[in-house]
Amino acid sequence: MDKKPSPKKAPGFCSLRYGLALIMHFSNFTMITQRVSLSIAIIAMVNSSQPHGLSNASAEGPLAETLSNPSTSIKEFNTGASVYEWSPETQGIIFSSISYGIVVTLIPSGYLAGIFGAKQMLGAGLLISSLLTLFTPLAADFGVILVIVIRMIQGMAQGMAWTGQFTIWAKWAPPLERSKLTSIAGSGAAFGSFIILCVGGLICQALGWPFIFYVFGSIGCVCCLLWFTVIYDDPTHHPCISVREKEHIVASLAHQSSSPRRSVPIKAMARCLPLWAIFTGFFSHFWLCTIIITYLPTYISSVLHVNIRDSGVLSSLPFIAASSCTILGGQLADFLLSRNLLRLITVRKLFSSLGLLLPSLCAVALPFVASSYVTTIILLILIPGTSNLCDSGFIINTLDVAPRYASFLMGISRGFGLIAGIISSTATGFLISQDSVSGWRNVFFLSAAVNMFGMFFYITFGQAEIQDWAKEKTITRL
Repeated sequence: MDKKPSPKKAPGFCSLRYGLALIMHFSNFTMITQRVSLSIAIIAMVNSSQPHGLSNASAEGPLAETLSNPSTSIKEFNTGASVYEWSPETQGIIFSSISYGIVVTLIPSGYLAGIFGAKQMLGAGLLISSLLTLFTPLAADFGVILVIVIRMIQGMAQGMAWTGQFTIWAKWAPPLERSKLTSIAGSGAAFGSFIILCVGGLICQALGWPFIFYVFGSIGCVCCLLWFTVIYDDPTHHPCISVREKEHIVASLAHQSSSPRRSVPIKAMARCLPLWAIFTGFFSHFWLCTIIITYLPTYISSVLHVNIRDSGVLSSLPFIAASSCTILGGQLADFLLSRNLLRLITVRKLFSSLGLLLPSLCAVALPFVASSYVTTIILLILIPGTSNLCDSGFIINTLDVAPRYASFLMGISRGFGLIAGIISSTATGFLISQDSVSGWRNVFFLSAAVNMFGMFFYITFGQAEIQDWAKEKTITRL
């Protein structure tokens, strides 16, 4: 009876759920800048006699090269700060340690967030990451071992924060607004990548490398204050939410499970092909995305032969496109659903297909247009932009098939993505070390093949209905 008028009465953009999306956008922005800060600061942190080519040792190394300027000495960057004699191998261990920390906590943190509350898990993860970022310059003076330990713990904290988000959306996001809300929140990572590439080197040069940690660590602490004061796990317990918005959210989630879970149906999950379709999509998506994030500055510098300062500016452009496409894709997906133009599963498969097919076509075309500066840049901008259309596809599909376990399953999904990133970055380094021209061509062809496999697997087995093992058998909201 209430379903027709509620969309008209329910508040839209000026509402708590959209405020939550903006704060989560800010949180994702903060975490990605804290993660990438060290790879930019490392230029000024290491001794000038040490080589700075880190592409063979780290997934984040090329990001550091992006902001280095061959005409600028290390002394200019240091502005009195300490300098360390860390070999490229040591730097590679430092960079990779945060990824291992994320992998360790993705699955358990998702499970715990569903039990103890995502607000506490996400807030604690963000606070720990921010404090460790502030402590990093002091830790560097005590030795490289402490830096590695801090980075690993920081990765564990960020793993808690990444996965806790989907437990919150399972209770706050109406089904017809999920793509929109999660895309607003998720675009913070792409925007953060853009900002850190643009201003990180300038901060190091003007103030000294420790300030890149102080600035983004402090931003994270401010974000924590917003998080703990404004965010609640459930809209029914929020003291400031309007009655209309509360009724709108509760009514839209009326058939969703309301009782807390105490066990996870692992066997049923392992036999569920729709879940494997999501995992395969994540693996394919992260394969190409990791290559672009990791090797984009190297590709621009080596293939287009531009100086590294210009390479830094050019490398930041795709992330603006990615952030914009994430938000626009979410808006379009929810528009198609709200107007009943397409079924939910059709929308999920459509955006998943576009997010895997379009960047593959751009990647395959890159080796054939290498002689054209403008065309190459356009394709490089389109790859991460179109790839982020997946955010309205399989990325949020766990909220459709198993909202009770969304956070836990998101942890597993990101684990598949991180594994793909480790394999793809290693394979890319090996291929381009053999021969630059044929190596890049093989890298892009292999990435397209992986994407095509993920797309066809998801189209074949993907679903959008709540699975039987994810349904509450005894209690439903009235």
